[in-house]
Amino acid sequence: MAGSEDIFLRAKHRTFSGLTEDAECEWTGPFCFIQAADPQLGLMKAWKDGDCDGGGEEWAEEVELTKQAVEAVNHLRPRPRFMVLCGDLVHAMPDTPFRQGQERDLKAALKGTDPSIPLVFVSGNHDLGNTPTPRTVEQYCSAWGNDYFSFWVGGVFCLVLNSQLFYDASACPQLKEAQETWLEEQLSRASSSTEPKPKHVLVFQHIPLYLKTPDEEDDYFNLQRGVRQNLLDRFKKAGVKAVFSGHYHRNAGGCHGGLDMVVSSAIGCQLGEDTHGVRVVVVTADDVIHRYYSLEQLRARGMDEELRKLLQA
Repeated sequence: MAGSEDIFLRAKHRTFSGLTEDAECEWTGPFCFIQAADPQLGLMKAWKDGDCDGGGEEWAEEVELTKQAVEAVNHLRPRPRFMVLCGDLVHAMPDTPFRQGQERDLKAALKGTDPSIPLVFVSGNHDLGNTPTPRTVEQYCSAWGNDYFSFWVGGVFCLVLNSQLFYDASACPQLKEAQETWLEEQLSRASSSTEPKPKHVLVFQHIPLYLKTPDEEDDYFNLQRGVRQNLLDRFKKAGVKAVFSGHYHRNAGGCHGGLDMVVSSAIGCQLGEDTHGVRVVVVTADDVIHRYYSLEQLRARGMDEELRKLLQA
């Protein structure tokens, strides 16, 4: 069947079927998409063993959870326009044992996604290494697609960013500079009076700008304050509505100055009290509404009636 393989061709080369710019830069009405994060095959075993620096030699639990997520998303009506996975696709770092097997098995689990729902991949620190290099970035791009890019869907302009280049680009400063130049062009485009006017601008990245408040202390799970404030200022100036991230393995975030910072918990290993799940995001003309669902809840009942009504407007 062409569909299952085609998902990865679309993801790799960024020519999303039905998400081409000419067709998608105009608003045509409310739609929904799925934001997921951190399937991170191998972390659950590594976490149980207390050896999170290791790659985790078992990942059957995460494979099953990913399949459950795919099943739940496939049964949603109306269908999501796309599903984005916000980083840490696998746990094994680049060039370490188990990496190849984890990537292979994650792709196999994701191939069950309905071919009408394009997959969008975001790079995380485990996908690139905590200190990425040109080699690890190229390995990621070869396996999953570009580490940063933009696309339009239903009149909404979306930016996918490599947050590891914000966090530690000491081994690849030229790659950081290239993304910075590109990002400035994209943000200028989003707010330009001569370009198509997006209904909303959304950002997807792995590491959150912040977990609770923009002025919180630096942490492993957020971006450094100087970097954070710079991005916040630029995003607000360009009219960004929301930033979606993962990395924290718990739900968190906040809304400050009109910009929503959405931190979603994991498909895979949970580090807090949340359950394995994904986030349903409904985009209307005026707002971006989102709700985190456990996999069990979404598979059994689908999205809430309140969200379905918004999609009928």
